[in-house]
Amino acid sequence: MASSLTKDSARRGTPGTEQTFFGHPRGLATLFMTEMWERFSYYGMRALLPLYLVAPGGLHLSAATATAIYSVYVSLVYLLALPGGWFGDRVWGPRKTVAVAGAVIMLGHLTLALPSSGTFYAGLGLVAIGSGLLKANISPMVGHLYDGPDDPRRDGGFTVFYMGINLGAFAAPLVIGTIGENVNWHLGFALAALGMALGLGQFLIGSRHLADRSSVVPTPLSEQEKASTLRKAAIWAGVAVVFYAIVGFSGHYTLNWILVPLTLLGLIIPVMVLARIKRDKDLDRSEQKSMSAYIWFFVAAAVFWMIYDQGGSTLSIFADSSADNTIFGWEFPVSWYQSVNPVLIMALAPVFAWFWLALNRRGKEPSTIVKFASGLVLVGASFFLFLAPLAIADGGHKAAAAWLVAIYFVQTVGELLLSPVGLSVTTKMAPAKYASQMMGVWFLAVTAGDATTGLLSIAGVDLNKTGIVALEATLAVLAGAAVWMYRSRVKELMGSVR
Repeated sequence: MASSLTKDSARRGTPGTEQTFFGHPRGLATLFMTEMWERFSYYGMRALLPLYLVAPGGLHLSAATATAIYSVYVSLVYLLALPGGWFGDRVWGPRKTVAVAGAVIMLGHLTLALPSSGTFYAGLGLVAIGSGLLKANISPMVGHLYDGPDDPRRDGGFTVFYMGINLGAFAAPLVIGTIGENVNWHLGFALAALGMALGLGQFLIGSRHLADRSSVVPTPLSEQEKASTLRKAAIWAGVAVVFYAIVGFSGHYTLNWILVPLTLLGLIIPVMVLARIKRDKDLDRSEQKSMSAYIWFFVAAAVFWMIYDQGGSTLSIFADSSADNTIFGWEFPVSWYQSVNPVLIMALAPVFAWFWLALNRRGKEPSTIVKFASGLVLVGASFFLFLAPLAIADGGHKAAAAWLVAIYFVQTVGELLLSPVGLSVTTKMAPAKYASQMMGVWFLAVTAGDATTGLLSIAGVDLNKTGIVALEATLAVLAGAAVWMYRSRVKELMGSVR
């Protein structure tokens, strides 16, 4: 009996199995490779996107329109993580949801690969939907591989898993970016589809190593709830179809009829979600105070991501038009700048982890608030640094590539200060009733930040102008200073959370 149980455990790749991946359950290899290939396809396409949008051989749009499309797309990916988590929890279960997500992402990249501007936006929509479904469901499956939160291998397993994210993000611009820029844009998008196909194929083959729990629908919809959900979805879909049909046939349709509503949703939904949680009568006094403190972190994080995510749009477009993209006289594709952040993350994350532990042993580790405020100040400093290459370009010269690398370096250090702390404080401050939903709420800070960038671009603001860059930099530094100045009040609201 014990022998058959051991074999069954080994087959599923659960704790205690003889098949391991760097000492972890065999299922971690499946999820590691799935996430690596999915990030390869996502970041490869994202590196090409703003360049394709402005290129004469691409859609040849203005920089403002390209930035708006890019920002709305990124905000949608994170916004759709909320319904993505809902599908995993209530409809398909994590395992089936990830499989469907992979297929949708692959189809989206294939649609982008078609040489037609008419299908391009449909492809972006499919990739955003698939990414939202996958993002919310693959991380919980990593946790399912272990014997609860106290399994000593759990943190190490997530570390290995997140290495897959950065490996995929690092390699993607070097491969997909090079082919897309130097050979053919649509071939680059097709390579992104191939990457996702490889990830989906190995997920389907290796899913036998996942925990049985990953196939379970935690809180399935009742028949009444299914009928109500389908009815509401059909009504809203019908309203959208009728509205856009009227706009289209009347000859008034422009791209802004899509961009503006999506941008506003990216700002309104985060506010509505936070307000709903804050007003919930089931929260006790301590949880209400924690949520009041969390709103500070949320708003500050939105400011951070508003600037940080422009590394893929504003900075990329600037590099394409105004930077000397050479190393020792050798010219490299602009998309390669998008590999700087992941390689720095892989190099610096272990250093930061060691540094915090060393300070903690001496009782000198900075508080959550200080780290958060420092991350904001640094992302603001990165845009103050951006003023130098902007001035060089305004003088009629090409800015050196080293300027852009320096900006990405400062932003990455800021990310390592703010992002892990934000994830940690989100789980610590989450009210018990919303414990499983708060990670999706944290992603909404990214949505709000990118939606703000999109709204500015739609309004015709040129984000590559010195005055705007200086204003954004000042806003981030002031936000960081405000968080630090009111740290005592925020600490009081946080209660026992540190």
